[in-house]
Amino acid sequence: MEPARIISSMAGKKRKKVRERDITGLKHFEQLVPLLERLHEVGCERDTAGQRGLHMDEYCLLVLVFLFNPICGSLRAVQQASELKKVQRKLGCPRASLGSLSESVAVFDPERLKEIVAELGEQLVPLAKDPRLKEIRQAITLVDGSLLKVLPWLSQAMLQEPTDVHKVRLHTHFEVDRYVPTRIDVTGGVPRGRDDERAMMRHSIEPDRLYVMDRGYAMYELFNDVVAGGSSYVCRIRDNSTCAVVEQRPLGPADLEADVLEDVVGTFGESSPRGVRPDHSLRMVTIKTTPHVKRGKPCGGSTGPASDGVLRLATNLLEPPAWVIGLIYRYRWSIEIFFRFFKHVLGCRHLLSTQRQGIEIQIYMAIIACMLISLATGRKPTRRTYEMICYYFIGWASEDELLAHIAKLQKQDAN
Repeated sequence: MEPARIISSMAGKKRKKVRERDITGLKHFEQLVPLLERLHEVGCERDTAGQRGLHMDEYCLLVLVFLFNPICGSLRAVQQASELKKVQRKLGCPRASLGSLSESVAVFDPERLKEIVAELGEQLVPLAKDPRLKEIRQAITLVDGSLLKVLPWLSQAMLQEPTDVHKVRLHTHFEVDRYVPTRIDVTGGVPRGRDDERAMMRHSIEPDRLYVMDRGYAMYELFNDVVAGGSSYVCRIRDNSTCAVVEQRPLGPADLEADVLEDVVGTFGESSPRGVRPDHSLRMVTIKTTPHVKRGKPCGGSTGPASDGVLRLATNLLEPPAWVIGLIYRYRWSIEIFFRFFKHVLGCRHLLSTQRQGIEIQIYMAIIACMLISLATGRKPTRRTYEMICYYFIGWASEDELLAHIAKLQKQDAN
């Protein structure tokens, strides 16, 4: 749609005002209030006169209202919600001006939300571990990045030339068993220097994890760092990767059924331009897959690099059968599904702030929202459950109906 038509169509629509009856269910945020109270004085170090009107814990609670209430679909709507007596009473938040909502994030520290994410994460139990992976003792952690547009979609349409300058990249670590992201780092959209996905990964390695990565992370220095950090990896490597075979492993019936072509331990890095080689035994499992032809999208961009129909997986895991290595990599699609939920369902394609601190706060509060859904339902967050919670928060569903929905989900899992 042309920019002029977009503006004309929006001008013809009357903006919906947020009313008292549109905001319900706030008592379910009360369990989060004590966790956020520690953030009350963040950014107040220079406020010796005590004149700060909006504190970080209050801002975070208002972001949750945005995430769970579809009526509050913009920063202005959140500001209107802050004027409601019910919101002020339930959340302990004062009325916030539009200026304070947009400018106060500059003094807030989103890093402080990571400790709250960690505390809620400890309460989550594994939802449904795949019995075929019972021998894998490390936490399977998917690593990938995703782009978010910083400017509103209307501005992008008017600019006609969106670039990575107007985007941020979410470097995400996603734990499969608990189905939640354990870490998201925000950088610029251009993958250079410290913002490069492999550089970010090298600075965020934790022990006792099994990192699953796509070929954008294929780098021998990174593999060495993961092993040195007490973890393991399964990473897709490029189609032109070669190795000098040291051990050719036999394939069993389960491997052949999973279309495994070859399982070898070898020497890699012979032709590395930097001369870097793996400092540990490296195994390569090749699996037959559907060839992929690179093609452009109608809206621009690409569907990804071409593939010759052979999936090459590098790993330092020497014990599991080859088909298990392939199964582990298949779980990488879980993070793509999460990105879709994160952007399209939680509404994080629309950012309340263009400042990095504000973007990070919204992202971490979205993680907390996912955790709250998982803690309440005992299962991974889905679109249907999120919709039911939204119906409850705008008063279309009663608390009994919401609890009946959750009980039905739990009964399905038990069966």
